[in-house]
Amino acid sequence: MPSKLYVGNLAYSVSNDDLHELFSQAGQVQSATVIMDKFSGQSKGFGFVEMTTAEEVAQAIRQLNDTDLKGRNIKVNEARPRESSFGNRDRSGGGGGGAGRGRNRW
Repeated sequence: MPSKLYVGNLAYSVSNDDLHELFSQAGQVQSATVIMDKFSGQSKGFGFVEMTTAEEVAQAIRQLNDTDLKGRNIKVNEARPRESSFGNRDRSGGGGGGAGRGRNRW
């Protein structure tokens, strides 16, 4: 079962191919994706790499965490699921409240 890594502190010039090439040193790469801002098209400075096995993930962390890639020391950790231990309250989009624009006011 493939395992996913979070890669942070990326230089904005790092591409998917750069990540794939670097992580291939630690094992077989299933996918390598730099996360881009959907409006500007600019890198958000982090990405994800999917390796074939948990052993390769551990090897990649040992071998590549805090190493230089295009002038920046990257951070490599096991990726965590999107939802935090507190649920999704940080990203829930907020509740109601306020005056309710466009509604009739009493």
